[in-house]
Amino acid sequence: MPRLQGKVALITGAASGLGEGIAKFYSREGCAVIIADIADSEGQRVAKEINDAASSSSSHPKGGQDNYGRAIFTHFDCTQGAAWKEVLQLAISTFGQLDIVVNNAGTTFHKKPSVEVTEAEFDKVIAVNTKSIYHSVVEVMPYMAERRAGVYINTSSVAGMRVRPGQVFYGGTKGFVNTVTQGLAAEWGPFNIRVNSICPLRSPTGLLEKFSGVPDSEEERERFAMSVPLRRMGDVDAIAHAAVYLASDEASFVSGVNFPVDGGRLAV
Repeated sequence: MPRLQGKVALITGAASGLGEGIAKFYSREGCAVIIADIADSEGQRVAKEINDAASSSSSHPKGGQDNYGRAIFTHFDCTQGAAWKEVLQLAISTFGQLDIVVNNAGTTFHKKPSVEVTEAEFDKVIAVNTKSIYHSVVEVMPYMAERRAGVYINTSSVAGMRVRPGQVFYGGTKGFVNTVTQGLAAEWGPFNIRVNSICPLRSPTGLLEKFSGVPDSEEERERFAMSVPLRRMGDVDAIAHAAVYLASDEASFVSGVNFPVDGGRLAV
């Protein structure tokens, strides 16, 4: 039986990168997904690919459309409280419930000394990476508490555990995410709500060059991989596997964990 059968998930920043990967893995595990992003064309593409995969599975002798969760896309600005009110109502009106929130939307600035980060860049990274968590809690937690069931997964970063030069303020926002994850787990655990974060290593997403500060190339990827004990970069599938586990009943006693998926990088 699929591990998320019958569940409904809201995934922010799901039009590309880690969010796209998580959405597709969730659908394969039977979870209906709301692709919530400001990138309309890409978000619609992801939703279509998920629904096309669900339709094609119906002809598979071991599969069936019911084993896949379907997807819808909604234009969504995670920094606005009103958007969170609306998306919760969308989940309820479309699917009848909301079981899982994946706070995946995130941003950063191009790697640079802290004194060169502009106020606009600082404000944006604070709004997207931290204020969005606040809005999600204020608008969605009471709904989950009333149902006495729910799962929150926050996409954090290894930078939230060990901040490196050039991305100091970004790392600070992820340190916030890690601390808030643990606090929320303690606060809302009595309502049977689990809260965890995933802390990825640098992965080949649209933000890669901002994190590295240099143009993307095979040579640069190989150079970085040699700094990781497992000798490879992060990848979307590894993060998506972790997100499936944390949302599933297999992790029913796992809460308040900031889960590095980093190939051992934090160990060196």
